[in-house]
Amino acid sequence: MAKVTIYDMTGKSVGERELNDAIFAVTPNKAVLHEVVKNYLANQRQGTQSTLTRTEVSGGGKKPWRQKGTGHARQGSTRAPQWTHGGVALGPKPRSYRYTINRKMKVVGLKSALSAKVVENELILVDTIKVDEYKTKTVVNMLKALGAEGKALIVTDTVNKTLVGSANNIPGVKTSIVGEMNTYDVLNSRKMILTVAAVDKLEEVYAK
Repeated sequence: MAKVTIYDMTGKSVGERELNDAIFAVTPNKAVLHEVVKNYLANQRQGTQSTLTRTEVSGGGKKPWRQKGTGHARQGSTRAPQWTHGGVALGPKPRSYRYTINRKMKVVGLKSALSAKVVENELILVDTIKVDEYKTKTVVNMLKALGAEGKALIVTDTVNKTLVGSANNIPGVKTSIVGEMNTYDVLNSRKMILTVAAVDKLEEVYAK
């Protein structure tokens, strides 16, 4: 089992913790990681893009010229796609990009991402995160002390409203709980901060 140092919020070492190999020492499956990330990004798409077809563009009710005898190609409406200001042929319409993948694949993707963080020394373990009031400076100081400035993902075992509120307006910083953590956020962060309680919950749920 891999050993990682446990820090407090001031960046001081307060102990060590062995991580479960079933979660934090698996061989990353790149194919599954790709599929899980693609699924997450697809499910985030709003799918609200829309273009007007020839039947939806206003005007164009009158035939531009008579059918024969003008020397022009026959035309029925100035709102046909080949005309300027005409409708769009085969353009996008509102749709859902959502699709599902099985839970087993999601678990493999998450374990692969967590293992990669351990290998790259991008996982930081904290004994506890205590934010008594809504104060951004408290979280900023903690990130600076832990060397996790920039893109960071902070994961706790339960919802910590003051932590979430204090971290919300820090650029690049996201907060999550174990049950809502996803592979994309793990991979997209430069540093991942886990509380000891969050690791306990992760091992309880996924160490099978």
